[in-house]
Amino acid sequence: MNTILTHTPDCLTEGHETLLSKKLVDWLRYASTTQGGGASSGGFFTGPRSRQPGPIAELDGSVAGDFFTVLCVGQGFTEDQWMNVYSFSMLRHWLLTYHSVSNGNTAADTANRLKLSLSLSHFHSNDDRSEVDGSVVSMVSVTSSSSRLLPPKERLREKAFEYCQRLIEQSDRKAQKRTDTELQKACLVEAVCILDSVCVEDASLVYRAFPCVKALYGRLSSDLSYARVLLPIAQFYLNHGEMAAVDCENVLKLVFGRFPAELFNDPFLAHELLQFLRLNLGNLQLQVPQYIRSFPNLLKFLAWDSPAVVDDFVDLLPSLVTAGTAIELLHSLLDLPCLSATLVLQLRSTYLPISESGGRGLLSLEAFRNPSFRGLFLFLLRNEAGSGDTIDRLSTLHELLAEAADWPRVVQCAQTVPVLLHIYFNTVFTVADEKLLAHLLLVLLERSSLLFNIPKYIKDIHRVLSRHLLRLFKLHPSLVVDQFHELLEFTGTTANVYSKEEIYTHMVWVLGEYLSASHDPRCSVERITSCFEALEVVLFEVTSSAPPPGAALPAPRLITTLMSALAKLASRSHDLIPRVSVFLSKLRTLTKSGSVPWCTDEEDLVAIVTRGEELWSLLKTPGVAQSVLTPPPHWHRDTNVAMPLQLRALTSLTHSH
Repeated sequence: MNTILTHTPDCLTEGHETLLSKKLVDWLRYASTTQGGGASSGGFFTGPRSRQPGPIAELDGSVAGDFFTVLCVGQGFTEDQWMNVYSFSMLRHWLLTYHSVSNGNTAADTANRLKLSLSLSHFHSNDDRSEVDGSVVSMVSVTSSSSRLLPPKERLREKAFEYCQRLIEQSDRKAQKRTDTELQKACLVEAVCILDSVCVEDASLVYRAFPCVKALYGRLSSDLSYARVLLPIAQFYLNHGEMAAVDCENVLKLVFGRFPAELFNDPFLAHELLQFLRLNLGNLQLQVPQYIRSFPNLLKFLAWDSPAVVDDFVDLLPSLVTAGTAIELLHSLLDLPCLSATLVLQLRSTYLPISESGGRGLLSLEAFRNPSFRGLFLFLLRNEAGSGDTIDRLSTLHELLAEAADWPRVVQCAQTVPVLLHIYFNTVFTVADEKLLAHLLLVLLERSSLLFNIPKYIKDIHRVLSRHLLRLFKLHPSLVVDQFHELLEFTGTTANVYSKEEIYTHMVWVLGEYLSASHDPRCSVERITSCFEALEVVLFEVTSSAPPPGAALPAPRLITTLMSALAKLASRSHDLIPRVSVFLSKLRTLTKSGSVPWCTDEEDLVAIVTRGEELWSLLKTPGVAQSVLTPPPHWHRDTNVAMPLQLRALTSLTHSH
């Protein structure tokens, strides 16, 4: 039957549904209350006078005082008791498949169901048992007058409601075996989910269900071992709290607060909580403000076990990006490897006296326990946003966690950050105004040099930031003028050429492309000249000496981007053309004299010189140079580092003359 529900639910006719609903009522509500075969002690004295089967018992050992459920125990089960267990296992699936309420129901229908369900709450167990007690099923039931008023589907809903209430009552008994305690938890999860389903179908049941669910929450809320039970309770509150005029704040505060903070290393809870978030995403965004504020807490699941939950966060992350959280969330994503390492240290500090094989304790663990650095780690472990975008001593934190750079969990976490950053930027560009984007630009430039020291991680992050910085300026070219001094400081620092080459190259291209009066009338000759002089100094330093010890050679693309940017700026202020021409001619002469310390590949050197000759030839005709290097925005946009095709055509023309 469960296979049919899963794969071919449409094959059952209405008659089948009615018949099976009646059977499920009997199996769930009227199973026998005596133990099945196996109660006898056996041996030589078994026979007609053997001890008769005793009554079923509760998990605490007492005799069951009500109808049989999956939480009853005995030496053996009868066939109808097994059918009770099987029916409960598929009950929610059946209700969700065949018991959805038609949208055509009126308010009067709901009111009538409410009166009927309230009257049924006074008729329990004894007055409507099946005709043959203990049989597998009896299709002719002796029912109370109230029960007979219900059609089969609604009668099943009522009995499912009673069954779940009985399970919740049974779960309060102290089980004699540990396995039975786990069974109680599993049954509570299913019972609350079924109550939620029947209340969604019939809103009149909400008022009968809420006292029971509310009492259950009060009993379990202080015990985190019941966290996986509390999630369905939270779902119930979220679905029906407004109708019952019950405040959900405390329940959701537990879900968004203590669960991630204390149970981030529980993979089952992580999966179920993130599924809960995905299922209720729309309601949470609109009705639950603590959802968005709790993103530092939720990210602990990602930091702890990135491969298992990254798909969930791909869906959830856009909902966490708002104008109020954008900056702090960006810092949190960039610091995710640090959070991963800190969570490891938190557990080790609590449970495991970890030391290295040589007997020396972990320096990071000692730092974690050191009160002087406690504030750094507590900020990473905060539960809610709003206490500040980041911390002042990030470089200190990175030094304290340096030995964690090769921990597998931290490395896995670092690998997910670039993916999430793409999603973050795709979202933030749609929600941020120009003021926020200007702030974001400054954060990106600052954080490009404040990343946890995993070389591949730094390289990947720089690549992502470079790509989205280009998008940022394409959307808002005026940011070049608004943040001119910060951009000039960044591109005028030669050290950035070697430490963050990818971002530096793109920022140089941005200045050459967008520092133009055609994009912003505030772009004055003074700004162009200042930018030209800063880039000129950097290009001279890069091409006149070898890189610093330990640094890689600058890429040919960086050199040509600097030359192109200088040529573009000179085409907008013709007084600068002679300075570019002198440099390009010197570059040609220098390379002809032999090898240079900043480029060891002959082909790359030839490409650089060729580009210099093209630019030099083009600048001989300033009017043409300006039309090629600074085209109107609506005519042509050079989105690559290479010059337009017209450049080489014009170069060949100047050479021919």
